[in-house]
Amino acid sequence: MDNDRNTPATKGDLLDLKADLKEELRAEMKAMEDRLVEAFRDGQTELLKAFYNYAQNNDERVTAGEAEGASVKKRLAIVESRVTDIERRLNWPPPAPAR
Repeated sequence: MDNDRNTPATKGDLLDLKADLKEELRAEMKAMEDRLVEAFRDGQTELLKAFYNYAQNNDERVTAGEAEGASVKKRLAIVESRVTDIERRLNWPPPAPAR
Protein backbone atom coordinates (compact mmCIF):
# COMPACT_ATOMS: atom_id res chain seq x y z
CA MET A 1 0.00 0.00 0.00
CA ASP A 2 1.05 3.55 -0.59
CA ASN A 3 1.97 5.69 2.34
CA ASP A 4 0.13 8.66 0.84
CA ARG A 5 -3.06 9.13 2.83
CA ASN A 6 -4.70 11.05 0.04
CA THR A 7 -4.51 8.21 -2.49
CA PRO A 8 -7.94 6.63 -2.96
CA ALA A 9 -8.32 3.03 -1.83
CA THR A 10 -9.34 0.50 -4.41
CA LYS A 11 -11.70 -2.40 -3.83
CA GLY A 12 -8.64 -4.64 -3.92
CA ASP A 13 -7.00 -2.57 -1.18
CA LEU A 14 -10.15 -2.91 0.95
CA LEU A 15 -10.34 -6.66 0.36
CA ASP A 16 -6.66 -7.00 1.33
CA LEU A 17 -7.28 -4.96 4.46
CA LYS A 18 -10.32 -7.10 5.28
CA ALA A 19 -8.30 -10.32 4.85
CA ASP A 20 -5.49 -8.94 7.03
CA LEU A 21 -7.95 -7.91 9.76
CA LYS A 22 -9.66 -11.31 9.64
CA GLU A 23 -6.31 -13.06 10.00
CA GLU A 24 -5.24 -10.84 12.90
CA LEU A 25 -8.62 -11.28 14.60
CA ARG A 26 -8.47 -15.05 14.12
CA ALA A 27 -4.96 -15.19 15.59
CA GLU A 28 -5.95 -13.02 18.57
CA MET A 29 -9.06 -15.13 19.25
CA LYS A 30 -6.99 -18.32 19.07
CA ALA A 31 -4.52 -16.83 21.58
CA MET A 32 -7.43 -15.88 23.87
CA GLU A 33 -8.87 -19.38 23.58
CA ASP A 34 -5.50 -20.91 24.46
CA ARG A 35 -5.19 -18.66 27.51
CA LEU A 36 -8.73 -19.52 28.62
CA VAL A 37 -8.16 -23.26 28.22
CA GLU A 38 -4.94 -22.95 30.22
CA ALA A 39 -6.76 -21.03 32.96
CA PHE A 40 -9.44 -23.75 33.16
CA ARG A 41 -6.78 -26.44 33.38
CA ASP A 42 -4.98 -24.55 36.13
CA GLY A 43 -8.27 -24.28 38.03
CA GLN A 44 -8.92 -27.99 37.62
CA THR A 45 -5.42 -28.78 38.84
CA GLU A 46 -5.89 -26.64 41.94
CA LEU A 47 -9.24 -28.28 42.69
CA LEU A 48 -7.78 -31.75 42.28
CA LYS A 49 -4.90 -30.88 44.59
CA ALA A 50 -7.34 -29.57 47.22
CA PHE A 51 -9.51 -32.69 47.01
CA TYR A 52 -6.45 -34.93 47.15
CA ASN A 53 -5.17 -33.17 50.29
CA TYR A 54 -8.62 -33.44 51.89
CA ALA A 55 -8.86 -37.14 51.02
CA GLN A 56 -5.39 -37.78 52.39
CA ASN A 57 -6.21 -36.06 55.70
CA ASN A 58 -9.53 -37.87 55.90
CA ASP A 59 -7.83 -41.24 55.27
CA GLU A 60 -5.43 -40.53 58.13
CA ARG A 61 -8.35 -39.70 60.44
CA VAL A 62 -10.23 -42.86 59.44
CA THR A 63 -7.12 -45.00 59.91
CA ALA A 64 -6.52 -43.50 63.36
CA GLY A 65 -10.18 -44.10 64.27
CA GLU A 66 -10.02 -47.71 63.11
CA ALA A 67 -6.84 -48.31 65.09
CA GLU A 68 -8.46 -46.78 68.16
CA GLY A 69 -11.55 -48.93 67.62
CA ALA A 70 -9.43 -52.06 67.33
CA SER A 71 -7.65 -51.14 70.56
CA VAL A 72 -10.96 -50.65 72.37
CA LYS A 73 -12.26 -54.00 71.05
CA LYS A 74 -9.12 -55.75 72.26
CA ARG A 75 -9.41 -54.19 75.70
CA LEU A 76 -13.12 -55.10 75.84
CA ALA A 77 -12.29 -58.71 74.95
CA ILE A 78 -9.78 -58.82 77.83
CA VAL A 79 -12.37 -57.42 80.24
CA GLU A 80 -14.99 -59.91 79.04
CA SER A 81 -12.53 -62.75 79.50
CA ARG A 82 -11.79 -61.63 83.06
CA VAL A 83 -15.50 -61.27 83.88
CA THR A 84 -16.12 -64.78 82.52
CA ASP A 85 -13.32 -66.15 84.73
CA ILE A 86 -14.82 -64.41 87.79
CA GLU A 87 -18.31 -65.71 86.99
CA ARG A 88 -16.97 -69.22 86.52
CA ARG A 89 -15.28 -69.11 89.93
CA LEU A 90 -18.37 -67.71 91.67
CA ASN A 91 -21.01 -69.89 90.04
CA TRP A 92 -19.33 -73.25 90.02
CA PRO A 93 -19.91 -75.34 93.05
CA PRO A 94 -16.83 -75.71 95.17
CA PRO A 95 -15.09 -79.04 94.91
CA ALA A 96 -16.54 -81.71 97.15
CA PRO A 97 -14.62 -82.15 100.39
CA ALA A 98 -12.39 -85.16 100.48
CA ARG A 99 -13.68 -88.00 102.73
